[in-house]
Amino acid sequence: MKIIGLIGGMSWKSSLEYYRIINERIKQKLGGLHSAKCVMYSVDFAEIEKLQHAGKWEEATEMMVDAAQRVERAGAEMVVICTNTMHRMASDVEKSVQIPLFHIADATAKRIESKGLNKVGLLGTRFTMEQEFYKGKLENVPNLQVLIPSEKEREYVHEVIFKELCVGMVKEKSKKRFQQIIENLVSQGAQGIILGCTEIPLLVKKEDSSVPLFDTTWIHASQAVDFALNLTDF
Repeated sequence: MKIIGLIGGMSWKSSLEYYRIINERIKQKLGGLHSAKCVMYSVDFAEIEKLQHAGKWEEATEMMVDAAQRVERAGAEMVVICTNTMHRMASDVEKSVQIPLFHIADATAKRIESKGLNKVGLLGTRFTMEQEFYKGKLENVPNLQVLIPSEKEREYVHEVIFKELCVGMVKEKSKKRFQQIIENLVSQGAQGIILGCTEIPLLVKKEDSSVPLFDTTWIHASQAVDFALNLTDF
């Protein structure tokens, strides 16, 4: 079993889900008392969030590089960044270490491709929905089109992520609005919806959508386990 290196804290609510999913998947695969070999370096999300909203991505990259090098020094054999947005600097992070980085958008794209879909909706932070670092990876899947909500809806999703989900607030009103946004994407032809923020699955479940949901937290963590157990490659 390879040692999984986790960069967490963005937010710690979703990092908790990564740890749970990874260990549950190891137990499913190996049985008995097996659990994951892993190390985690958890950042202070307040520092990261401030840099994100100030557009100081170079400073944020330096923090992610430092975190990756710390998990490598701790013995990790792969890097898993436990958030979608901070994959903006994934390439720079991977270049800074000698171990591979398991990219969340690559894992998600592989899952979507296996389902044969050609049009999906994407929910996440404004950075994830609007910038090409994430959609570009997804659109490497042949003939895949990625839809995003309207500007007003994107702002709403972004605000709920940072002001509610990241601090552990799950509101029924927000869930209903997310369901409306999902259905708006479905009306535009979306055959599935990517929950492209690791906090969104805390709010929206599969029964809340008329089309399949792609939970990036579960996908990323599960495929990282498969790689750690030599059941798949990148």
